[in-house]
Amino acid sequence: MATKAPDSRGDCLQVFRGTFIHSTDTSPLEILEYHIVAVNKLGKIVFIEPADKEEELSQKWHFKREKTRELCPREEFFIPGLIDTHIHASQYPNMGSCLDLPLLQWLIKYTFPVEARFKDLKFAEDVYTKVVKRTLRNGTTTACYFATIHTESSLKLCDIIDKFGQRAFVGKVCMDINDVYPEYRETTSESVKETERFVAELDKRKYPLVKPIVTPRFVPSCTSGLLKQLGSFANANNLHIQSHISESQAEIAVVKKMFPKCKNYSDVYDVHGLLNDKTIMAHGVYLSDEELELFQRRGASISHCPNSNTSLCSGLMDVRNALNHKINVGLGTDVSGGYSPSILDAVRRATDVSNILSLNTRDYQKLSYEEVFRLATLGGSKALGLEKVTGNFEVGKDFDAVLVNTGVPDSPFEVFHEDTLQAIFQKFLFLGDDRNMTEIYVAGKQVFPSPTA
Repeated sequence: MATKAPDSRGDCLQVFRGTFIHSTDTSPLEILEYHIVAVNKLGKIVFIEPADKEEELSQKWHFKREKTRELCPREEFFIPGLIDTHIHASQYPNMGSCLDLPLLQWLIKYTFPVEARFKDLKFAEDVYTKVVKRTLRNGTTTACYFATIHTESSLKLCDIIDKFGQRAFVGKVCMDINDVYPEYRETTSESVKETERFVAELDKRKYPLVKPIVTPRFVPSCTSGLLKQLGSFANANNLHIQSHISESQAEIAVVKKMFPKCKNYSDVYDVHGLLNDKTIMAHGVYLSDEELELFQRRGASISHCPNSNTSLCSGLMDVRNALNHKINVGLGTDVSGGYSPSILDAVRRATDVSNILSLNTRDYQKLSYEEVFRLATLGGSKALGLEKVTGNFEVGKDFDAVLVNTGVPDSPFEVFHEDTLQAIFQKFLFLGDDRNMTEIYVAGKQVFPSPTA
């Protein structure tokens, strides 16, 4: 349930009248046609009602009806802001290239070298500014970022996110093993101390929408000592945790060799205190039913990154099985293993992967486009523990929203007279892009186009 809406009578309200499309716990797609939504100065939704109640609402909430923003029927509608539950901001320079190798070789040849460059603050500021602007432009109102091992540039990413008004978790990457690229690693003590410093410095800055997340890169990059100390630190300070798990078969073999006494990959994180209800793990392609049951018991979530999983030939994740185990699943772009910064692309790739899995399994229940839309919005908010704040349109939640316009001059798809509203929405989901996203809001504030631009 959303938190109770503050009483904002007398405040200056933003009021919108038109169509709002979102997901709920009980329905993967709910179309609220001819509705009116009001947002207060705090960015909270204070009411969602049928539009025929506008006169009554204007008297109760003291807003002028002539100032209500009216959306163009069939052409414009709001959707919740898209949520990217796994993205490497530091890999943005490589996005769309360097996709010719499997995961472990890809890390050595392309990824560690580009991440090592972020000790240069000027370079970091340039790249991080571009990635935040690009993701926002693609409708990502909430992102869960990996930065690098460099504390100062990781804090610079936080500064930039706050400046542009995005909601985010940011993780300073922790890794004390990297024999294949030794210039890009920390000592165990450095990693722990710098993580503590990153969290403390970010807390001092009091950014309302930017929070730290403890980020061991993945098991092959971390000693047991580092994992244990990070788990203790995260639990002692009630912090979120992110990492990678079971992305490729070769990775799993490395983990088994490193921790032969552990039952499986998930058990490694669990015994080090890193698997709980504030944990989100990227990929999970090869998680067994036993591991999924452990995830469910711990309340841990999964970020499904279908573009990356296919681009690096890592594998095909069975999201249906994870959902059947009652695990919260969100979508991730996984830039730059994934070659697109758009969660709309993740929606399409997730649909493709589910369809492919259905070809080889009799009576397989593939994901519907409505379900995948829920993963991109409400599912992502639940995976990040933000379901009381964002993810859909409910009274008391922040107004994180994308205004979609299907009638822009250069729209990548056509709308025909006989198209239903649901068909129009589906066309946007599979054919639309940033050109159709004409306004973007985070916590009630318009962040694109920037009012100050």
